[in-house]
Amino acid sequence: MARFLIVEARFYAHLNDMLIAGAKAALEAKGHHVDVLTVPGALEIPGALATAAESGQYEGFVALGVVIRGETYHFEIVAGESARGIMALTMDGIAIGNGILTTENEEQAIYRADPEQANKGAGAAEAAMALLALQEKFA
Repeated sequence: MARFLIVEARFYAHLNDMLIAGAKAALEAKGHHVDVLTVPGALEIPGALATAAESGQYEGFVALGVVIRGETYHFEIVAGESARGIMALTMDGIAIGNGILTTENEEQAIYRADPEQANKGAGAAEAAMALLALQEKFA
């Protein structure tokens, strides 16, 4: 089976714990090995993914974090630029599932992160596995 790296922005620990639990469960259920790397915030995720991908140690990646809208424009920058960076890496052929939540409030984030509710961590892991399978199909 494949080796996956979860890169998580540890800004909201209680929410990330739920996202990681969902992602790990989905990956491990398929027999994959999972490591977790923590970075300070969502803007650091694309750089960490690029560095880890260059190492050749992992076949797939899951990006996890939470960006909650605040009172300033910073939300748009963090949400947009982290997604842009991840998309650029995906277009370069790296199998990444993007599970960075962008919500209006913590209530929305809890619903999406909780494995017993929307389970977006598992959804991101499933996306990464699907992209890896597609790469293998066309290799």
